Amino acid sequence: MADDVLNLPPHIEDTVQAIAAVHANHYKQATPLQRLVRQVTAAAGRPGFVVFLTVIILGWIFANLVIMWTGREAWDPPPFSGLAGIASLVALYTTILILTTQRHDDELACHREMLTLEIAILNEQKSAKIIQILEQMRQNSSHLSNRADNQAEVMADSADPHLILNALKDAHKINEG
Repeated sequence: MADDVLNLPPHIEDTVQAIAAVHANHYKQATPLQRLVRQVTAAAGRPGFVVFLTVIILGWIFANLVIMWTGREAWDPPPFSGLAGIASLVALYTTILILTTQRHDDELACHREMLTLEIAILNEQKSAKIIQILEQMRQNSSHLSNRADNQAEVMADSADPHLILNALKDAHKINEG
């Protein structure tokens, strides 16, 4: 698989490296607390964590039952309200950890969306310029008939991102209400 990456054309390899750099920079800029939260969330998301929790819960229940069977007072007798409280607390912290990790990941997604939009706008401007050049070549060529091409003229104008954004907002308002 690593050999396939080495055989990519240079412009594709540059793109892959640029995207990897964006991701690496995003995670490198994370605070130590964000890194810790990410590690804890990653550990909690593994199947081994489910096994670990199951062993802890069963051990808790078993230990309390064994203590009761020996005639002593268990620290958390059935219905195991202490275990339920701890499980609720773990669930609360797990939810907060997941939300914190997701928020950090959403920041990266926002950066990618902005980059994608910037590239799309740049590509649209480049396409408009190419159409302008082709139209000029067609008009100046003695081999081609010089006829008006209204569609090419319209496409040669670069789109205004602000007008497009406003049109999208208006279309959303129409569709929502």
